[in-house]
Amino acid sequence: MTAKVPTLSKPQARRIALAAQGFRDPRHTVPTMRTFSRTLARTGVLQIDSVNVLQRAHYMPLFSRMGPYDTELLRRAAERRPRRIVEYWAHVAAFMPVELWPQMRHRMARYKAEGHAWMGLPERQELVASLIEEIRERGPSTSRELDDGLPRVKEHWGWNWSETKQALEYLFLAGDLTVSGRTSQFERLYDLPERVLPREVLAAPTPTAEDAYRELVRRAAMSEGVATARCLADYYRLRQQPGAGVASAKVAIDELVEAGELLPVRIDGWGKPAYLHRDATMPRRVDARALLSPFDPVVWERERTEQLFDFHYRIEIYVPEPKRVHGYYVLPFLLGDRIVGRVDLKSDRRDGVLRVLGAYAEPGAPDETATELAEELADLAGWLGLSGVDVAPRGDLSAELTLAVKQLDGG
Repeated sequence: MTAKVPTLSKPQARRIALAAQGFRDPRHTVPTMRTFSRTLARTGVLQIDSVNVLQRAHYMPLFSRMGPYDTELLRRAAERRPRRIVEYWAHVAAFMPVELWPQMRHRMARYKAEGHAWMGLPERQELVASLIEEIRERGPSTSRELDDGLPRVKEHWGWNWSETKQALEYLFLAGDLTVSGRTSQFERLYDLPERVLPREVLAAPTPTAEDAYRELVRRAAMSEGVATARCLADYYRLRQQPGAGVASAKVAIDELVEAGELLPVRIDGWGKPAYLHRDATMPRRVDARALLSPFDPVVWERERTEQLFDFHYRIEIYVPEPKRVHGYYVLPFLLGDRIVGRVDLKSDRRDGVLRVLGAYAEPGAPDETATELAEELADLAGWLGLSGVDVAPRGDLSAELTLAVKQLDGG
């Protein structure tokens, strides 16, 4: 007789998901490297994005969970020994724990074999070899520095900046180069893995692809708490990897179910099988208050966000301005265990003001939404080194938020 699969309500699933992401962890008055490490253990990875209209994407999930913190914590973790995180294509471009490097070798090997559909010409192979040698001699370097300084033979057709950059990206994806840091202009500093990664990480054996998939699915399940196969495959982007995909993730899921690490469940209203990590907590309530970056793991997988939070979300950065519904850089506002609104934000660094270009309430948002949002925006502005919050008259929450901001300022 087949055991009955338990059903979770949506509120239960939301609270499990938020607890897994660290939204029940107590905030420290002054976050430390221990706080950072705990938070990273929850999210698993920190997505990187170049858009800087508010704050770089990888800094924001830490603020959402830890509150105001010294961003040097992240820089120290990424750029100083002992290095705790390193850049790689773990979700998309992201910081990941250094110990995940061996689990990514199967991915690196595929990128190397495919050559980015780019390595066919002999002169490109020469370019790749010369770049590695130049970096070995000169140390961490940007693509711009290498393009200016590489002594190359240009008897074929010549190399330009884009060819150099493509070669470096190929080497980065193939694991032959890694990133030792970023410049103030957010340029990658490429270096040899043996000069960046801890010795024990480099010496660790390479797992089989199947073992790597299982470990990545296991980590995804720990970070998500409860999730469908599609969600688990998406967290470390197995579903977009050649030779992997949801089918490979499902094999790993079945093995983890057999081992008792994942428990099959159903989520009320979501017509897909789901899996609960055995160590996931199911709190009776979550008292979160956070602005979520467009690149926060809570909103990565849009179907999951819509099913768990009844929240339809799309990033409109690449949408022409006249067609945008909510704005350019819109952050969902999490209150308790619900997403109750969204705000279009911009750091006006010249005037020293956090600008709210639009503010919108979700259906059923509680009465205290504007007051709580005003307090969170004040915390964000302070963390960003901005002197205040200015709310534009756009969106159905803007008038109430304007009043809440004034009251908070003593006006």
